[in-house]
Amino acid sequence: MQVRGSRVLVTGASSGIGAALARALAEAGAIVGGVARRTDRLEEVMEDCRRHTPNSRGWTADLGDLDLAERVVREAWEELGPLDILVNNAAVPDRTHVADITPDSLAETLRIDFESPVRMSLTALALMRARGGGLIVNVSSLGGRLGIAHEAAYCSAKFALCGFSEAMFVDLVGDPVDVKLVIPGPIDTEIWSRPTREQPAYDGPLMPAADCAAGIVEAIEGDAFESYIPDMRAIAVAKTQDPGVFLTGSAAALRSTDPED
Repeated sequence: MQVRGSRVLVTGASSGIGAALARALAEAGAIVGGVARRTDRLEEVMEDCRRHTPNSRGWTADLGDLDLAERVVREAWEELGPLDILVNNAAVPDRTHVADITPDSLAETLRIDFESPVRMSLTALALMRARGGGLIVNVSSLGGRLGIAHEAAYCSAKFALCGFSEAMFVDLVGDPVDVKLVIPGPIDTEIWSRPTREQPAYDGPLMPAADCAAGIVEAIEGDAFESYIPDMRAIAVAKTQDPGVFLTGSAAALRSTDPED
């Protein structure tokens, strides 16, 4: 898949990875459709995109509305032209101790971080197969490969997105529609400062969103199914060697830094 000349729909495009990716794709010559909840922030991003590809445009939408999420894909297909690439990037954080998760908060996280990208993927898949080709890129998280303290709901959604992407890839081997999975690590976005019940367990360096976006563009044009950005694959692999030992060690390290202990 070549970015230049392609039509790409990017969700979560008003900030963070999505905003940086929309700008990077337009700069590389793609017509970009951006989707986000905040109209003013989204329009700033789309103005930057239109400097490179004037036909780029945005859709204001709360992707927690699953029917609306599907409609956005169809509208983008009609107004931008047949989509070459769908990037499911939108997500919300949920840092809550597992004992404090409520059914409603869990449902909201799963709806936005898992069900919405699945529904959008299936809508795009049907259109792309009928057209004869396309690419679906699902942006998960390192939290989709290992459990993170206070992020049981978020990790559940991201683990599910990884599993869906893997099974989708297997089902579509030999199909004209391709699937890719992106696993970002700690990226410098507002997800770290959004109000949640618990503070982030991670307190280390953050990759700039623009660098992550450049990695996603490279992944789109590359051959690999799965891309870790930055490359933290070794951590995910280490967990699989003995999950109990790895997770017990992670919990002990967290307790050692807790000022209340």
